[in-house]
Amino acid sequence: MSMPRLPAEDRRLSPRTGYTRRHWEAVADGLVEAAWPWASPRGALLHLPGRPSSNGVRSDGLEGYARTFLAAACRIAGAGGEDPHGWLPRYADGIRAGVRTPGRDDEESWPVILDHDVAGQPMVESASVALGLRLTRPWLWDHLDEPTQDRVEDWLRGALRHVPSPNNWYLFPFTVAGFLESVGRGDAETAHARARALELLDTWYRGDGWYSDGDGRAFDHYNGWALHLYPVLDAHLTGKVDVHGERLRRHLADLALMFGGDGAPLHFGRSLTYRFAAASAIGLGAVTGDTPLAPGVSRRLLSGALRHFLDHGAVDTTGLLSIGWHGPHPPTAQHYSGPASPYWASKAFVCLLAPGDHPLWTDEELPAPVEGRDHVVALPMPGLLIQSTVADGIVRVHNHGSDHVRPDEGESAAGDDPHYGRQAYSTRTGPTGPGNIADNHLNVIVDGIGSVRRRIHPLGAGPDWAASWHRPVFVSGSPMRPGLRVESVTVARGPWELRVHRVIAAPCGARVELTGWATSGTPRSRLFRLHGWESSDEARAPYGTAFATTATVPRLTADVEGSALFVALAILTADPAPPSSPVVEVPDGDRILVHWRDGRHTRIAFDPLVVNHS
Repeated sequence: MSMPRLPAEDRRLSPRTGYTRRHWEAVADGLVEAAWPWASPRGALLHLPGRPSSNGVRSDGLEGYARTFLAAACRIAGAGGEDPHGWLPRYADGIRAGVRTPGRDDEESWPVILDHDVAGQPMVESASVALGLRLTRPWLWDHLDEPTQDRVEDWLRGALRHVPSPNNWYLFPFTVAGFLESVGRGDAETAHARARALELLDTWYRGDGWYSDGDGRAFDHYNGWALHLYPVLDAHLTGKVDVHGERLRRHLADLALMFGGDGAPLHFGRSLTYRFAAASAIGLGAVTGDTPLAPGVSRRLLSGALRHFLDHGAVDTTGLLSIGWHGPHPPTAQHYSGPASPYWASKAFVCLLAPGDHPLWTDEELPAPVEGRDHVVALPMPGLLIQSTVADGIVRVHNHGSDHVRPDEGESAAGDDPHYGRQAYSTRTGPTGPGNIADNHLNVIVDGIGSVRRRIHPLGAGPDWAASWHRPVFVSGSPMRPGLRVESVTVARGPWELRVHRVIAAPCGARVELTGWATSGTPRSRLFRLHGWESSDEARAPYGTAFATTATVPRLTADVEGSALFVALAILTADPAPPSSPVVEVPDGDRILVHWRDGRHTRIAFDPLVVNHS
């Protein structure tokens, strides 16, 4: 592995990670420098090696330019224009060549910006180009001749005149418009793009710092690296104070709980190959002041995430970020992922906009929330239940509300998405690969065909529990069975997870299967049958996960017909001596009584769902 050249660790200032601002600069330097040998002759396209995305090679080359430019822009702007590697002349030459004849099939021309469903990826990259130009304006844009500036404007306006994907993409023309207005090129068209994006953002805001990524209930890392980042950074650059900063502040209170003791963010949601971009909102909050976190905590989370991926092989032998999580991992990619896609990790370098004398860099590193105490926190708005344990530093999230199904879409097993449909995710495990047994899944098997979980309907949440229901869908035969429904409740305490499922209207001859965490070695995963389950075993997942080349998955099975209640106890732990398990009773019908080791009791009942403690 070819790591960026890093300075010596500073364990006095940063006792947990050893990283300082100089390490962040060095990583930015290394990642950008490693990309430039793959540039076209004039530098307009950076054709990083690897399998092309569905958008095509030219779009992928623009992606390489735009995303590395964003990293370079944060690095240079944070240093007050200092450009020790001479990047700005390279990017200036590249932009001149790219906009000279957009759309032409030659070595340098950038693709034109069209609607999201017609080779739409250039609209995404236009935002990084615009933001990079805005951050480096005194040293790059202001030195371009006027005809080139006009051509840049003409190309960027394609983002304002075409239709974005119905989600965070509306913030790309918003960002383009913000740049054009900042250089005196605003008009009714830019004003409309900005107003339209902010209106949509308000409709997607669900409260408590959480946005859905478009209409529906998609809650994931896009909250931080897109839906909060673009409007808050725009307000910061224009010197405005608005509602988006307070929303970011509230979001960071939750986001800070989602990083493990090893620095890893949650392996949950799409576009995970952006890796340490998951911490970008933390850096942004420190820069703008819109954060509840002490500077030392912010740096611990930021540097922990960066170091985690560097230590676990995210940089390949040529010094580039690979498509994957730790090392290369094809199932991590989406169809739109190309060789340069991982460079959206550049958003994390927004932290470098805080100068060297900022408390983010001068205060001593402090423990991350997961290092202070055990947490069980319900997030009713996104329908998530966060569970973390100090003993092993693992953060788990139980998903009872986030899916990737828009309101206008039907449900289909062919659209199964393991990064949303599983019932639990963590900082130490990932979902199993295609064709393997699904981890953390309640599977209803009818006529030999297993079900998937698509649209998730929250039922409620409390201090240490969350619940939801879904209709199982099938890949062949009837996509849904009349009346078939699964209600799920998770109660968390310490490292233990009580998993309760009520299956309703199962057809004759059906079976049910519950799986736990997919692991290999450490951490360990166990699944205990408490009620309703008839047998237990372990299944192999030879395709593995983003964390292991192969994995095993604990499994429980039982026959089911009509309605039935199933109760299990799960654990994912790296603690060699986890606390004793609770005692669970099922007195009768659909009532459950849990006796916890600390003397407390939890009662669960259905029709209606009630979860209370005593």
